[in-house]
Amino acid sequence: MNHAINRAFRDYLVLTVACFIFAMAWEAFMIPNGMSAGGMMGLCTIIQYATGGLIQAQYSYFVLNAVLIIVAVIAMGIGFGFKTIYCIVMSSLAMQLVGSIEGIHCIEGGFFYVRETLLIPIIAGALEAVGIGLVLRFGGSTGGTDIVALMINKYWPVSLSSAFLVSDLIICSLLLFLPEKTFADMCYGLVELVTFSLMIDMVVGGQKTSYQLMVFSDKYEQIADHIIKNMDRGVTLLKAQGWYTKKDRNVLLILISQKQFPQLSRTIKEVDSRAFMSVTQTSNVYGEGFDEIKAGIRKRKRKDDNHN
Repeated sequence: MNHAINRAFRDYLVLTVACFIFAMAWEAFMIPNGMSAGGMMGLCTIIQYATGGLIQAQYSYFVLNAVLIIVAVIAMGIGFGFKTIYCIVMSSLAMQLVGSIEGIHCIEGGFFYVRETLLIPIIAGALEAVGIGLVLRFGGSTGGTDIVALMINKYWPVSLSSAFLVSDLIICSLLLFLPEKTFADMCYGLVELVTFSLMIDMVVGGQKTSYQLMVFSDKYEQIADHIIKNMDRGVTLLKAQGWYTKKDRNVLLILISQKQFPQLSRTIKEVDSRAFMSVTQTSNVYGEGFDEIKAGIRKRKRKDDNHN
């Protein structure tokens, strides 16, 4: 019991710190310098600039995420854990707090002021990657375009990576519709996006990365049942033989998304602390629940029709 309480306390402490790091990226660096990027926060900053600061980013961020969660539950029946709700609320509060302390803003006279403008989106992208990366590693989510991409992927044959890319580019482009913004301002947003994409791989393995696991455990049935019932993923049972013992044993082959990996690894450790687990990072997984194979399908079908 005490172990579970300690772990929960550690998780929420890390999630809280991660939300403040995420808030620093926007409220201390991007927004004070009139910059924007992709994702939900990029859209919220554009709303703030378009309304002359009347609608602050932290408020629209909270409201839009709440609306997205309601729509997603109605359309897809997605179950959002308490950690996701906590991260959205905490991020909004953290942004309000950081935004109110001008002494830590990246502006002239502020503690984090940097003279080179190009460094601002780079620093912001790195901070956002660390913040969101820690949130994902400890089972949370900041919502936003993640939810939009999942809904698009469910109803249209578009990969999650393509949905993320298109949504981010569209949000960055919206900055050009504001009269006081220029093409250079949009480019700063793209720099932040690129920095974030590169850094997130180092922090947590990338948003679109998947993992292939081979689990060796005498309690394989409990682990497999948990994955099927609670994580909505498939499991393949492989028959193997230990060469030293010459005994037959069962091995679980699992393909899982990056976001679900921390939860699964904790579950395996709880079920069988002596379990042996081999983890391989994969960049491309095609099939139900992952990306779809689309290249060459129409061409091959036409070719087959011609033969018939």
